[in-house]
Amino acid sequence: MSCREAGWLPCDYGRVFLAAEQTADAAPSAIVSLFWIAAAAAAAPLLARALRGFVPDVVILLVLGMLFGPNVIGLAGSEGGVDLLSELGLGMLFLLAGYELDPRLLRGKSGRVAWSTWLVCLVLAWVLVWLVARDAGFTAQVAVAIALTSTALGTLLPIVKQDGVLEQPLGRAVLAHGAVGELGPIVAMSVLLTSRNTAAAVIVLLLFVAAAALVWLVPTRLFERVPRLTRVVTALEGGTAQLPVRVVFLLLLTLMAVADEFDLDVVLGAFAAGLILRSLVAEQYPHIESSLETVGYGVLIPIFFVVSGMGIDPAAVARNPLTWVVFVLAIAVARGIPVWFSERFVPHGANLDYGRERIQLALYAATGLPIIVAVTQVATSAELMSADLASALVAAGATTVLIFPLLAKAIRRNESGATPE
Repeated sequence: MSCREAGWLPCDYGRVFLAAEQTADAAPSAIVSLFWIAAAAAAAPLLARALRGFVPDVVILLVLGMLFGPNVIGLAGSEGGVDLLSELGLGMLFLLAGYELDPRLLRGKSGRVAWSTWLVCLVLAWVLVWLVARDAGFTAQVAVAIALTSTALGTLLPIVKQDGVLEQPLGRAVLAHGAVGELGPIVAMSVLLTSRNTAAAVIVLLLFVAAAALVWLVPTRLFERVPRLTRVVTALEGGTAQLPVRVVFLLLLTLMAVADEFDLDVVLGAFAAGLILRSLVAEQYPHIESSLETVGYGVLIPIFFVVSGMGIDPAAVARNPLTWVVFVLAIAVARGIPVWFSERFVPHGANLDYGRERIQLALYAATGLPIIVAVTQVATSAELMSADLASALVAAGATTVLIFPLLAKAIRRNESGATPE
């Protein structure tokens, strides 16, 4: 006999209290989470402006995500499809990074020097990790080393543009090292952080390259052989159709889906989509970049950074702040010093003439975050890295975004009267 049939009214009250407690403990709904994410996205540029640009809005997004997330206040979470929107934001971030990249920067002598420099960075980072954590497995050591050698080109682009150095020799050097600092870790992740052996991983990577080449070739041939198609796309680029933007999203999701089917990180597909997009439409539809930046930086990319901030556990970082500080210093040493050394002592025909510019380049090159987030996600899901260690590493990446460009900007302001070295 139930307690209601027995007339035990306290049982009814108990159910009410239990239901209320369960509701209070339940994770926020997707709409509520998106509300707080949107609030953080709207507040970040205002706070960055109030702080006179000394704190990039990317860092503010991460901090607000950390505060709103389950590790602090618990106002928002990544459940209910929010994580999917975050992944789309990650894809847009790397698509725009690939679109901004001039492939010529990866070729020629300066490109070869940038690639060689990154390989030196990777070896140096692995040695540093091995010295500190000899008991860790090789794959775990490599995962941390890859994170230490990344450059956040997608994050740096707005900062470098705002500083007015993108079209200067320093800006071109940042693009070259930044491109390699993003593409190199992406390829390394695909080959080294996988359950396959190295030979099989390389074969899968080559198959992905072939698939990406096919995705590039089909629309190229269509536009060449069907000139009317170009006129149709142009006619439908405005109003409610926005066909070019829709096609870009189709391209992005196609390459991300291909990467996912090959069991590669979707970041590789997004970056490839940006490279393909540049070759297809950069000359014919230059204004499409503005539309993509509106969708990317206005909506999807802030979601990615806020959700990434939710993964930072400040208590874990506070329990072992030395790990956080060591990671920041390791990033500066493993990525910044080799870049400075190569720019100073390895001639490639476009070396920076001023010592202060080389220091700025090293600081920009050592600024890393999105790849660090991607590497920690892959490593934690494969149980190669603990959640506490991942929080410290992501916090260190956020610190580099906060401090290193700020130091570079301070050096640039004081560089008047500098002489070549």
